[in-house]
Amino acid sequence: MNPGKKANRNWPGYAGLAVGFILIGYLLSNMDLAGAFRRINSIGFASILILLPYLGLHLLETVAWRRLFPRSAGHIDLLKLFKIQLVSETVSMTLPAGVAVGEPLRPWLCRRFMGVPLPDGFASVAVRKLMLGVAQGIYTIAGATAGFSILQAASSRVAGFGGLGFVMFAAGSVVTVSFLAMLLMMMNGKAVAALHRILVRVPFRKVRSWLLEREEGFAETDRKLQSVKADGVAGLVPVMIIYVGAWLMLSVESYLILNLLGIKLGFGQVLAFDTAMLMLRAIFFFIPSGLGVQELGYLAFFGALGVSAADLAAFLLLRRAKEIIWYAIGYIVMFLEGIHLDDARKVEGEIA
Repeated sequence: MNPGKKANRNWPGYAGLAVGFILIGYLLSNMDLAGAFRRINSIGFASILILLPYLGLHLLETVAWRRLFPRSAGHIDLLKLFKIQLVSETVSMTLPAGVAVGEPLRPWLCRRFMGVPLPDGFASVAVRKLMLGVAQGIYTIAGATAGFSILQAASSRVAGFGGLGFVMFAAGSVVTVSFLAMLLMMMNGKAVAALHRILVRVPFRKVRSWLLEREEGFAETDRKLQSVKADGVAGLVPVMIIYVGAWLMLSVESYLILNLLGIKLGFGQVLAFDTAMLMLRAIFFFIPSGLGVQELGYLAFFGALGVSAADLAAFLLLRRAKEIIWYAIGYIVMFLEGIHLDDARKVEGEIA
């Protein structure tokens, strides 16, 4: 790949990273850091508990993803898949435009460590991504419903307009319906082939030739997607429940941190502002880990709830410290397993 073209493709990610660092710098300069460190020190060794919900999230995602592989993929080792989940998510969340690297890593690593054919891996990753979208929509609806009153009360201060509860409910509904429709179309056994027929109409001879040469590959992916729902669409319901449970781990984490800091908020309130933060991060997807944007969102919500500046800073520092620890673990696993970021391109090379 031409380095210049790669840089041009990734510039939004680097710009987002720069914006994130500027926002973080601004927030840190206005935070009560001394008070925050005193609050964190008061927790002591109990602070290690903060790492557990994120572990739960990865475990639940791994269990759900494992159930999405076609039967032809053979035995899927849970520990190996957990490592792939951890590494891929670490890359996606920490690099500028990291999703473009982290997601292609998944099928390649599945083949490398478990011998899963690439079409099977691609099918599982495609269905996984759409099911995560549906689950996020359901999670958002649950948050908007459970914390409707707090969203409405904080709406003017947080969003600058009234009706945030209605907006969040509507956003969750749109996300759920949209991703569910895409999921059903993809799994009807013809979606990928239909996409291929559209692509071959592009007015570039070399592109058309490349696509026509790989027509069988498109058909094979269709067959693998069809086999994912061999037990019927109803068989995906338990997987969807697991994915919703994985999203809920984010709210459990926030609730745990707040309780360790002595901030007493109901779980419904925590669920409400956490789903709002998740949507905010989705909007600013080009900023790795929602750097700065997430902090501004929590600042607005906690300000509306009357949380002190020291407690707010302590909460934000603990959440980011948790992320740093888990991302460090992810990169350590990468190093120990001999995984490189360029491995994602090997998939492109094999289908090119």
